[in-house]
Amino acid sequence: MTDTVLLALDTSTEFCSVALLRATASAGGVSVTEPYAEVAVWVRHEATGAVSSTRLLPAIGELLDEAGLSLADCDAIAFGAGPGSFTGLRTATGVAQGLAFGLDIPVVPVGTLLVCAESARLRDPSATRVLAALDARMDEAYWADYEWDAAASDWRTLRPASLDAPGRIVAPDVPFTLAGNAAAAFGARLEAAGTARTVDTEALPHALPLAHAALRAFRAGRTLRADEAAPEYVRNKVAQTTAERLAAKAAVANVPPTSVDEDRR
Repeated sequence: MTDTVLLALDTSTEFCSVALLRATASAGGVSVTEPYAEVAVWVRHEATGAVSSTRLLPAIGELLDEAGLSLADCDAIAFGAGPGSFTGLRTATGVAQGLAFGLDIPVVPVGTLLVCAESARLRDPSATRVLAALDARMDEAYWADYEWDAAASDWRTLRPASLDAPGRIVAPDVPFTLAGNAAAAFGARLEAAGTARTVDTEALPHALPLAHAALRAFRAGRTLRADEAAPEYVRNKVAQTTAERLAAKAAVANVPPTSVDEDRR
């Protein structure tokens, strides 16, 4: 029997999320698309707010102890590459990079929007076309469009991670699942929610679906050297100016920006 051990980290949200996955296969694998006879996963997913960095390494140690494994048993370190919280993305990337460098193993970057799609499919196997959309703050959303390829047993990216106002998100013209928290954040302004077959607001960045997606990526050779690890911010701008915030609020209220008190600029 042969094992593949992956450590998966995500701190792109207010949660510190860690998963340790061990996949066991007989020689030659079980099948082309399902090569593993058994997959075991240990998980920590805790609301830590802005202090994920202080909890990440202890959580990793706890999972290794539970599984009876050590860092030296890991074949790769996966991390939620983004988009998401800039600080959180840097935390997960830095820890993954540091561990992988010390162990001389590769890293597996996985987009957080793809993790939302994977989460939706794990929760509902019929979710094979997924529009993932996350609240990006500043009255914008991160979004991407994915389709599950049953023949390849993997996701195809139809629209890569993008940043837009909620009204500019393009919904698929076929039945789809809307994954992520954008529907809850934007309500009726996210028109794609009204045309979705299913809206899954619980399909969010999480180390468990991240680990499953990373296992396929690792098997397909979609890995990087530790020194190549980098966040995928998507948004290049961290904050709006006061004028931009006021204009955005006025747009939401359907009030011309010029009517906002100029003394507050």
